[in-house]
Amino acid sequence: MNATKVSGRKQPLFYRLPVISHFRSSVGLQRGMLVTGLVLSVVFLLVAVFAPWIAPYGFAQLSDAAGPFPTQQPPSPAHIWGTTVGGYDVYSRVLWGAQTAAVVIIVAVAMSIFLGVALGLVSGYFGGWLDRLLVVIADAIYAFPSLLLAIVMSIVISHGQSSFWGGIVACSISISVVFVPQYFRVIRAETIRLKAEPYVESAKVVGASSIRIMGRHIFKNATRTLPLIFTLNASEAILTLAGLGFLGFGIEPTSAAEWGYDLNKAIADASSGIWWTGVYPGTAIVLTVLGLTLVGESINDLNDPRLRGRKKAVAGKGGPDSTAGAQTALEAESRVL
Repeated sequence: MNATKVSGRKQPLFYRLPVISHFRSSVGLQRGMLVTGLVLSVVFLLVAVFAPWIAPYGFAQLSDAAGPFPTQQPPSPAHIWGTTVGGYDVYSRVLWGAQTAAVVIIVAVAMSIFLGVALGLVSGYFGGWLDRLLVVIADAIYAFPSLLLAIVMSIVISHGQSSFWGGIVACSISISVVFVPQYFRVIRAETIRLKAEPYVESAKVVGASSIRIMGRHIFKNATRTLPLIFTLNASEAILTLAGLGFLGFGIEPTSAAEWGYDLNKAIADASSGIWWTGVYPGTAIVLTVLGLTLVGESINDLNDPRLRGRKKAVAGKGGPDSTAGAQTALEAESRVL
């Protein structure tokens, strides 16, 4: 018997990490979805990290030792994915665009988590007029379409013209405004539930401060669903960033490569039969969003206790506990019906 599965003993920390634990508990189609999502996501991250070494040219490079790049050139040995109407190398722009997307995701989601968790803890724990005010603000933000709100924030922050870090910050803040209410609602609901638990009441009786209770007793238990929200929000962040760039409110092309901007410039090419300027950045967006979405949806499904019951039933087949496993599965199905 595996020592990590012995009753009464805790598994190693590595096996309890969010993605690792979900992979170990997945079976069949769900494992296939999770693995596919992980592969696509890892490829995206690797490309983002090693883009300066993989890309043959810079994101804004228009010439090399042989001279200026030709415009709208089809795929060739010198430019394997062709060139754009502006003379940029499509392959290099797509690779550098992965780095831009990764930086925006990290900054935007980190800002969203920090603000959303802090506000959710304070609102759920203290309640009162502050709770009502924050809930009204969150509902008001939800009333606006997310992309429209991101556009307004981008105009206010960067006035439509952005350098690299200025554009990163502007896009990140724009996306964070959209995501903060999601984290706020989840953490607030968990905090309201947890503050009524006996161990929290005991901490109050012994004189623990509110900061200590929120940081030590509530925070850890209230943030267990954050990995799931993070993966889903990461895919939304890419789509929002692409939407901002497509509409002309993203990062300037001379400051960074951005997939949405490249798609916007490829619209006129499509009617002329020039397919390579739009297919590759569009495919990059689709595959990246697909990978992150598959990871998020797989984690969401595996958090369902009914699926864990089916996992146990499958694991019990062929062994002495197969009858009990089948009975557990039947009970789970009867509860669903």
